[in-house]
Amino acid sequence: MPRLAAPQATPESVEVTDTLEAEDRPWVTVVWDDPVNLMHYVTYIFQKLFGYSKAKATELMLKVHQEGKAVVSSGSRDKMEHDVRRLHAAGLWATMQRDS
Repeated sequence: MPRLAAPQATPESVEVTDTLEAEDRPWVTVVWDDPVNLMHYVTYIFQKLFGYSKAKATELMLKVHQEGKAVVSSGSRDKMEHDVRRLHAAGLWATMQRDS
Protein backbone atom coordinates (compact mmCIF):
# COMPACT_ATOMS: atom_id res chain seq x y z
CA MET A 1 0.00 0.00 0.00
CA PRO A 2 1.34 3.41 -0.85
CA ARG A 3 1.66 5.84 2.02
CA LEU A 4 -0.06 9.16 1.56
CA ALA A 5 1.72 12.23 2.80
CA ALA A 6 -0.18 14.43 5.20
CA PRO A 7 -1.24 17.74 3.65
CA GLN A 8 1.00 20.61 4.62
CA ALA A 9 0.45 24.34 4.51
CA THR A 10 2.64 26.13 2.07
CA PRO A 11 4.23 29.45 3.00
CA GLU A 12 2.16 31.18 0.32
CA SER A 13 -1.15 30.20 1.91
CA VAL A 14 0.01 31.30 5.36
CA GLU A 15 1.14 34.69 4.04
CA VAL A 16 -2.17 35.25 2.26
CA THR A 17 -4.10 34.48 5.46
CA ASP A 18 -1.92 36.85 7.48
CA THR A 19 -2.40 39.58 4.88
CA LEU A 20 -6.18 39.13 4.81
CA GLU A 21 -6.39 39.27 8.61
CA ALA A 22 -4.29 42.45 8.61
CA GLU A 23 -6.58 44.03 6.00
CA ASP A 24 -9.61 43.32 8.18
CA ARG A 25 -8.20 45.34 11.09
CA PRO A 26 -9.21 49.01 11.00
CA TRP A 27 -6.76 51.86 11.29
CA VAL A 28 -6.67 54.03 14.41
CA THR A 29 -5.43 57.52 15.20
CA VAL A 30 -3.32 57.76 18.35
CA VAL A 31 -2.71 61.06 20.17
CA TRP A 32 0.47 61.16 22.25
CA ASP A 33 1.20 63.14 25.39
CA ASP A 34 3.36 66.19 24.87
CA PRO A 35 4.91 68.81 27.14
CA VAL A 36 3.41 71.73 25.23
CA ASN A 37 -0.39 71.60 25.05
CA LEU A 38 -2.56 72.31 28.07
CA MET A 39 -5.16 69.75 29.08
CA HIS A 40 -8.14 72.05 28.48
CA TYR A 41 -6.84 72.78 24.95
CA VAL A 42 -6.55 69.06 24.13
CA THR A 43 -10.10 68.53 25.42
CA TYR A 44 -11.31 71.43 23.25
CA ILE A 45 -9.60 70.01 20.13
CA PHE A 46 -11.16 66.56 20.67
CA GLN A 47 -14.58 68.22 20.91
CA LYS A 48 -14.03 70.44 17.89
CA LEU A 49 -12.47 67.88 15.53
CA PHE A 50 -14.40 64.75 16.48
CA GLY A 51 -17.63 66.13 17.93
CA TYR A 52 -17.09 64.39 21.26
CA SER A 53 -19.04 65.50 24.30
CA LYS A 54 -17.08 67.39 26.93
CA ALA A 55 -17.15 64.26 29.14
CA LYS A 56 -15.81 61.97 26.37
CA ALA A 57 -13.18 64.51 25.28
CA THR A 58 -12.05 64.91 28.91
CA GLU A 59 -11.86 61.13 29.34
CA LEU A 60 -9.62 60.82 26.25
CA MET A 61 -7.47 63.78 27.31
CA LEU A 62 -6.93 62.22 30.75
CA LYS A 63 -5.95 58.93 29.12
CA VAL A 64 -3.37 60.77 27.01
CA HIS A 65 -2.12 62.60 30.10
CA GLN A 66 -1.98 59.57 32.42
CA GLU A 67 -1.07 56.74 30.03
CA GLY A 68 0.91 58.70 27.45
CA LYS A 69 -1.45 58.05 24.55
CA ALA A 70 -5.06 57.41 23.55
CA VAL A 71 -6.87 56.18 20.46
CA VAL A 72 -9.19 59.00 19.39
CA SER A 73 -10.63 57.67 16.12
CA SER A 74 -10.75 54.56 13.96
CA GLY A 75 -11.71 53.72 10.42
CA SER A 76 -10.23 53.57 6.94
CA ARG A 77 -6.62 54.45 6.27
CA ASP A 78 -7.64 57.56 4.30
CA LYS A 79 -9.84 58.83 7.14
CA MET A 80 -7.09 58.26 9.71
CA GLU A 81 -4.56 60.09 7.51
CA HIS A 82 -7.03 62.99 7.40
CA ASP A 83 -7.53 62.91 11.19
CA VAL A 84 -3.76 62.88 11.81
CA ARG A 85 -3.31 65.90 9.49
CA ARG A 86 -6.06 67.81 11.36
CA LEU A 87 -4.52 66.99 14.74
CA HIS A 88 -1.08 68.08 13.52
CA ALA A 89 -2.60 71.34 12.26
CA ALA A 90 -3.97 71.87 15.78
CA GLY A 91 -0.50 71.31 17.25
CA LEU A 92 -1.06 67.84 18.74
CA TRP A 93 1.25 64.86 18.35
CA ALA A 94 -0.62 62.11 16.49
CA THR A 95 0.16 58.96 14.54
CA MET A 96 -1.87 56.25 12.88
CA GLN A 97 -1.51 52.48 12.98
CA ARG A 98 -3.43 49.27 12.47
CA ASP A 99 -5.72 48.45 15.38
CA SER A 100 -4.26 45.70 17.56
